[in-house]
Amino acid sequence: MPSIAIITDSDASISPALAAEHGIAQVPINIHFGEKLYRTWVDVNDSQLFGLIDEAGKLPTTSAPSPGQFAEAYKAAFADGADEVICLTVSGKISATYNAALAAKDLVTEGTITVIDTNQLSISQGFMALEAAKLAKEGLETGEIVDCVTRLGERVHFFGALATLKYLAMSGRVGHLAAGMANILNIKPILSIQDGELDLLEKVRTQRKAWARVVELASKILEGEEPEQMAIVHVAAPDQAQKFESLLREKLPCPDDILITELTAGLSVHSGAGMVGVGFVTAG
Repeated sequence: MPSIAIITDSDASISPALAAEHGIAQVPINIHFGEKLYRTWVDVNDSQLFGLIDEAGKLPTTSAPSPGQFAEAYKAAFADGADEVICLTVSGKISATYNAALAAKDLVTEGTITVIDTNQLSISQGFMALEAAKLAKEGLETGEIVDCVTRLGERVHFFGALATLKYLAMSGRVGHLAAGMANILNIKPILSIQDGELDLLEKVRTQRKAWARVVELASKILEGEEPEQMAIVHVAAPDQAQKFESLLREKLPCPDDILITELTAGLSVHSGAGMVGVGFVTAG
């Protein structure tokens, strides 16, 4: 039975501790502040990132890992005894990460490498990577793992509420005047993953109503059924995440264990500090 290593990138919203627990290697998304480079989870987390942003008064840029970074991860997996590698990347619609992971195959001579564009991001991508790691440990072959995680990808959902439009204004995605007016009106946009991209779904006034709307959207999908997996994703807002968990448990059927994790720097640059959301996998 071949040994299969699972690799993903840091947009999967999996903490280093959780990745290590499941034997998943993560290739970091790069964050650039001028000449200075930070690697997600290695040099910077969400809290540190927004400290840097607020200090600089501007947003950094992000970039996909290079093919060389993926090649290093592949070689390390084979050096550790893997016969095959499955690499699951963030959606190719928002990042060049998939293309880099694919190009890296040409830089490695040993073993078999399968690269999957999850067409997901954040914990929706993370659920797929975690499932792949579980199935690999159970001894499934690569083709079976790919089939299973692809089907799981059709059952993942994500909704989140932004806390502010300040950072979208800094990015130029909304005008400063429009953002200022929205903040005066206490507007909280709702995020969702649509066709492999993080989109603004609708706008709601006040945090309380935004959280209630996120719960309502999740409830419509769950239809009273408990999800197989659930996670709360936040950006530098652990206390808010705890409060949101209480709301979810009050309003929705929830599994006993709900993962709480960071959105991670490669994505949180675009959402801003304070975002709280929920990702879940519906029953198969």
